[in-house]
Amino acid sequence: MATPLRLCAVTFLNAWPLYQPLLERPPLDEDGEPLFSVEEALPSECARRLAAGECDVALVPVASYLEHPEWEVVPEVGIAARGAVQTVVVVSEVPLPEVTRIHLDAASRSSVLLLRTLLTTEGLEPELVPAPHGQGASRVRGTEAALVIGDAAFELPGRFAHHIDLGARWLALTGLPMVFAFWAARPGRLTEAHVRALHAARDRGIGQAEPLARRYCEQRLAAGLPAQDEAFYANYLRRTIRYRLDSWEREGLVEYIARSHELHLHDAGDVHVRFAAREHEGVAAARRARAPLRVDALLQRAAAGERLHLHEGIFLYEQADTLALGHAADQRRAALHPEGVVTYIIDRNVNYTNVCTARCKFCNFYVPPTRKLQEGYVHSKEVLAQKFRETEALGGVQILLQGGLNPDLRLEWYEDLFRWTKQNFSLRLHALSPTEIIHIAHLEDLSVAQVLQRLRAAGMDSLPGGGAEILHDEVRNRISPFKNTTDEWLEVMRQAHVLGMKTTCTMVFGFQETAEHTLVHLHRLRALQDEALARRRAHGEHHGQFTAFIVWPFQAEGTRLKLRDDTSPWRYLRVQALARLYLDNIPNLQVSWPTLGPEIGEVALRMGANDFGSVMIEENVVSQAGAHFMLTAEQIEHHIRAAGFSPRRRNMQYDWLPEAAQ
Repeated sequence: MATPLRLCAVTFLNAWPLYQPLLERPPLDEDGEPLFSVEEALPSECARRLAAGECDVALVPVASYLEHPEWEVVPEVGIAARGAVQTVVVVSEVPLPEVTRIHLDAASRSSVLLLRTLLTTEGLEPELVPAPHGQGASRVRGTEAALVIGDAAFELPGRFAHHIDLGARWLALTGLPMVFAFWAARPGRLTEAHVRALHAARDRGIGQAEPLARRYCEQRLAAGLPAQDEAFYANYLRRTIRYRLDSWEREGLVEYIARSHELHLHDAGDVHVRFAAREHEGVAAARRARAPLRVDALLQRAAAGERLHLHEGIFLYEQADTLALGHAADQRRAALHPEGVVTYIIDRNVNYTNVCTARCKFCNFYVPPTRKLQEGYVHSKEVLAQKFRETEALGGVQILLQGGLNPDLRLEWYEDLFRWTKQNFSLRLHALSPTEIIHIAHLEDLSVAQVLQRLRAAGMDSLPGGGAEILHDEVRNRISPFKNTTDEWLEVMRQAHVLGMKTTCTMVFGFQETAEHTLVHLHRLRALQDEALARRRAHGEHHGQFTAFIVWPFQAEGTRLKLRDDTSPWRYLRVQALARLYLDNIPNLQVSWPTLGPEIGEVALRMGANDFGSVMIEENVVSQAGAHFMLTAEQIEHHIRAAGFSPRRRNMQYDWLPEAAQ
């Protein structure tokens, strides 16, 4: 019988939706035993107990994590605000520049670090002194102010001449949300069942804003304490506090950690939040004992177009000979594309901005917002016009437009850019990525579907598959924990397909991923394509789908992600061949010659691929990580012919262009 995890929750109202459901309906394990035993404390005390081993999981201030990077964090759950938070405020009788001393509520280190970050940024240096929780406001007089946090802040509006909400101040400074706390656990304690239970509690709690507000109000009145009306507290829980750590909250989280470090306010360095990963539901089934498998039989089936199951794909990845995989993949390619033609496209990869909040460890290209004035850029229309004209002059038919997650660029900026492009050029826009779409949706507080609809109306033709890396959160949490999750990436593609947009999908390997990680990635793409094809059959051919899959090895040169993994041409060919066999519903596979060279591209055409990709008039991201191969259209056609195929130019939809246009 498993021992329940000792869980320590914060007593403040803003934490109630995360843990009150655990008290009302305690989650049970498979044996019917409780998963948690719950206790309550102030935020700083929760962190102290977790550090001392007095509990197993706790709702801790983000700043406490800086001293304990070994803790595992429950993904997608936290306490955050996209602007004014109401319960983290500085109150004073004089303007902040005139304040000489601030009494700090010691109950939450995140709020203290946030205040220090804002003060340092503004060049202010008041004396900072600790104060017992709840007593700071009573010490405000003259030029002395107080940082007040938690429920005590509800009663402060109107009491002091100056009232500064630190959540609103952070949003004004960075354009990003502020994450104050999250569930953290001692290493190795969280299981899939615990993570699921905490997610379920969050979802129930979010839906119980009114009952929780009523109970909180009744408790205060019964204790003889002042109280607002129920609607005030319900609005606070439902609208002010955010309980899902979506990608935008994670952008704010990394900016908070990085910016405070750059200001020398902590020495934790390059903190890499360790989110606990949720396992794909199909992996447990794939691990079940079953009858022995035979490589040759599986390859024969796959080459004939029969579907591989997840456990069979994992078996082939681990056991099949690479040349045998390649031979089967070539047979499948020939069956899908019997014309003996290999396609390619002339387009230009334009990175419109290098400012990005995600701070992925594997990226050399980005510039964080704190350095945007020194090193960042946003291309003007004059610069873009020159690039677009050059592309048309070289026979280009498309712009692959991607960039960083720049909080200064709103949806209207993209709409104006797309309309201007369509009015002045004949180029199609294969634009942005799921990661950028998610970022824009959060900036505008719109749904992904709404953003896609507006961008499509402005001129976006199709959606690239960037930002996928490995679609398994265990890997993503190691290499880019502050970027979108697997499910978020897939949902953007799903919504694009529903709207009738064509998209591509990708994989980057070389992050020490396992066979399971690799095959789960392919499995998720195949399942999403199944959905798209089912819609097409049910509603007509206007619905979208993946047109192609592209895989390439991680380029590590000069990046912060120091991994030792097999990114050799041999492994690339193996992964690509297996992808051709497993992705039975995605028609096209593109070779990755920009990272490995055109000769490997020739070999890849005989191991499942049928497309040589792009002329790549311009490329800035992988080239900054060590990939420097560039080819003209004539050179691409030479390599296609050398592999025994006839070259044809195409568009993004993989329609062949008239030969007269080539």
